[in-house]
Amino acid sequence: MTHIQFNIKHLRGLKKFSQERFAEELKWTRSMVGSYEEGRSEPPIHRLIELSNYFDIPIDILVKNDLRAAKDTSFIEVGNKRVLFPITVNEANEDLIEIVPAKASAGYLQGYADPEYIEQLQKIKLPFLPTGTHRAFPISGDSMLPVKNGSFVVAKFLDDINDVKNGRTYIVLTKNDGLVYKRVYNTIKEKGSLELHSDNKAYQPYEVKTEDVIELWEFTCCINTQEYDKDELKLSSIMNMFQELKVELESIKK
Repeated sequence: MTHIQFNIKHLRGLKKFSQERFAEELKWTRSMVGSYEEGRSEPPIHRLIELSNYFDIPIDILVKNDLRAAKDTSFIEVGNKRVLFPITVNEANEDLIEIVPAKASAGYLQGYADPEYIEQLQKIKLPFLPTGTHRAFPISGDSMLPVKNGSFVVAKFLDDINDVKNGRTYIVLTKNDGLVYKRVYNTIKEKGSLELHSDNKAYQPYEVKTEDVIELWEFTCCINTQEYDKDELKLSSIMNMFQELKVELESIKK
């Protein structure tokens, strides 16, 4: 159990608990907490179960993975458990974001909960991002124009599906479709589902049940990898695009 002593101390630190307070929470003794954190003894299986239940982290994640890169308690749901995934930082303690490459996006559905898969992703620093856990996802196709094929959407992890805001765009990971980028409408109370819309009206909207949604990432910014053509930058083209999106534009007076 090479990681457990560091993980106990780090997770306690994220809670901002003293050893005494943490011992009270778990109904342990302070000396027991100190012994585990200092590596003088290792917690038996029933103590590991108590830790797992308290943090909602599977035992194998607690034992096999070094969680010290995590700066806050952000979690991914896996069945009825939540797996802590670290916000990676560089040597200057600056947040980094993982990039899901286009070739690997098809495998994201199998690898999203695998710490080794996430760890091997390339990382970049974008200093202007708001706080939170971000990831960059490749965009394919033309369903979300003007976001072009080959671009990357940088998005922030959404902890609670009920927090989806109508009309905003999200990266959605589902059991059946894998990764998609769509404009989402919250119909959870009415239908127990989300409505996914494409900005390109050639594509029809569709529904996904909440139980089929594995991850949601809210749009933060877009990184285009191609230049826009002149026709795409004409005012008439831009106006048509907004009209198709049913966005009201105020006339600009010179």
